[in-house]
Amino acid sequence: MGFILGSGSPRRLELLGQIGVVPDDVRPPDINEDPAPNELPRPYCARMAREKAAAVIADTNDVVLCADTTVALGRRILGKPADAAEAASFLRLMSGRRHRVVTAVAVRCGDQLWERDVVSTVRMKSLSDHEIDGYIATDDWRGKAGGYGIQGPAGAFIPWISGSFTGIVGLPLAETAGLLQSAGVAIWKTRSNSQDQP
Repeated sequence: MGFILGSGSPRRLELLGQIGVVPDDVRPPDINEDPAPNELPRPYCARMAREKAAAVIADTNDVVLCADTTVALGRRILGKPADAAEAASFLRLMSGRRHRVVTAVAVRCGDQLWERDVVSTVRMKSLSDHEIDGYIATDDWRGKAGGYGIQGPAGAFIPWISGSFTGIVGLPLAETAGLLQSAGVAIWKTRSNSQDQP
């Protein structure tokens, strides 16, 4: 049995490493991530995770993990910004308000599928134009849902969250660990003795 991470996100790879899970291969799927007309954020996010898991080419006994993170402002989905102007517009929309971050996880092995989604609430402080411009200049917004990452410079904008910090980053570890164990993937793998030698 092999374990395949169906994501090119370095953050998800790092988070898996925190629970001792190292993929045998990384195979980001290429799918259409456009929301359907009137699709709500939580169902959209769950659908994306499932479709990503289905799109990864794997052997029957391989375990595939995929995830999707979506930022939701009310019923509106804030995806990955196309450019700096869109990233800045997302930050202005969220400034001084609460929004939700949904991360859905799908684990597939053959025809079996295990899935969970986690919804967290995030409050962003009121942002000045100077703060927005300064953050955009860091380029940290690139490739991130909603145009920010809580684990980077934008953490200075987030005074309060309710929910899963790792879910906001991109992979809720408690739920992911449970899904992986259900699929037969060991977590907390014991280090080899050679690493303990002086």
